[in-house]
Amino acid sequence: MSTTRHLVNRRRRLATTTSRTAGAGTEPAYGQPGPAEAEPEAADDSAPDAPDAVEAAPDTASDTACDTAPDAADDSRAHEAPHPRASRIRITLPTVLCALTVLLGAVAVWAFASASSLRDEPARQNTALTDIGRTSEVKGRISEAVGAVFSYDYASPARSDRAASTYLTGRAVQQHKDMLADVREQAPGQKLVLTTTVTESGVEFLDGDRARLLIFADQSNTRTGKDEETTYAAAMFAVDAVRRGDTWLIAAIDTFTR
Repeated sequence: MSTTRHLVNRRRRLATTTSRTAGAGTEPAYGQPGPAEAEPEAADDSAPDAPDAVEAAPDTASDTACDTAPDAADDSRAHEAPHPRASRIRITLPTVLCALTVLLGAVAVWAFASASSLRDEPARQNTALTDIGRTSEVKGRISEAVGAVFSYDYASPARSDRAASTYLTGRAVQQHKDMLADVREQAPGQKLVLTTTVTESGVEFLDGDRARLLIFADQSNTRTGKDEETTYAAAMFAVDAVRRGDTWLIAAIDTFTR
């Protein structure tokens, strides 16, 4: 539409120019437009430019819209909500940390309760490896007691009785009598001398005034009669000891036999 109007106006300008050239210096004929009337024509010369400018405006606007549309889209995408996966990660991490905190707290409570129960149970209060002084004391006293009560001389049976009354208490009194019953019976006729020497001992358990020891001992049994003869044997047994005053006593004897 713009091009057609432009052609029409061009033809008008050409016609006007021709008429002006032909009628120069003469009065215009009646009905013919004079010079003054050509001014509207001139005004029309500029008229075609305006539609062109108007028609170009949409293109410019469209170009501007196209140029600005990606930026606007980018801005809108920049303000969009974060990806659901990222949101889930941000939500899940604090939850996991909270769960780990609760779990560690539960483990700490359990460990504290277990430690308290171990401290409260007498069977768990073993200071055999930590209380060196008390461990050495009980080993020395019990080794001495074992050597005394498990030695017997037919010539002085009272010595064995005194040792038993000095170092034995509780069940150990009757156990000692049962273990040496055969020796006491045969000793006068065979003139027996039984000697027990502790070669090694270990404190298995120590808790305050109670202890349990493992005893290793060598025993020699000598017949001093007409045909003198000596036999040797090794013994291993455990004893339960208790502290009475300033000494340790044997409270029970375990020979590991039923």
